[in-house]
Amino acid sequence: MKNNRHTLRALALLLGYPDEKLRGLLPQLADAVDAEKALPTSRRTELRAFVREMERSDPMDIEARYVELFDRGRATSLHLFEHVHGDSRDRGPAMIDLTRTYEKAGLILGPNELPDHLCVVLEFASTQPPQLAREFLAEMGHILVAIFSALRKRESRYAIVLAAILELAGQKVEAVPVADDEPLDATWAEPVAFDGCSVKGQAAPGEPQPIHIVRKTPPEEGARA
Repeated sequence: MKNNRHTLRALALLLGYPDEKLRGLLPQLADAVDAEKALPTSRRTELRAFVREMERSDPMDIEARYVELFDRGRATSLHLFEHVHGDSRDRGPAMIDLTRTYEKAGLILGPNELPDHLCVVLEFASTQPPQLAREFLAEMGHILVAIFSALRKRESRYAIVLAAILELAGQKVEAVPVADDEPLDATWAEPVAFDGCSVKGQAAPGEPQPIHIVRKTPPEEGARA
């Protein structure tokens, strides 16, 4: 199996926040992918076109699009466990297990890095032998397909990067139906004051309000004295 270390690292960087530093690396990333030849020619051509488009785009526009795409939508989130566990308590143990996997391989995360972020996952995979990296990525293939499909639905060019990752994972690059995504800002929004509250235990004005009766604990004998 062909070496894929440089390709995985290049893809991880291409999924990072497109600040000035990353934009300056774009030509080198495309060259690294071409040189390693871990991906088919057609996929490498797509990635080269993606890089050229980023180079031609207004920096503020691509940064704003990145935030809107990856930070404000659940279906396109790069935090893989959000697609499996959401905000449930099960996500914590899964994060711990993944962190331990990294540590056993000698990869120590920075204080602001989360183990389930796809960029971190790709960085770890790049440290493994090609076959192990392929198997590791294949374990989360269904999540990668879901993100790829959501990006395709939104007609985002970032779908090209996910397609390349699926290729390296040995997965079929094919979009599946995905539900309409609700922005994270909407799901976290506070209810409108005095206009009907969605908070559990409350009702809209004009509707019967629930009454909670709490039994008062009798005072101690010494306190009554």
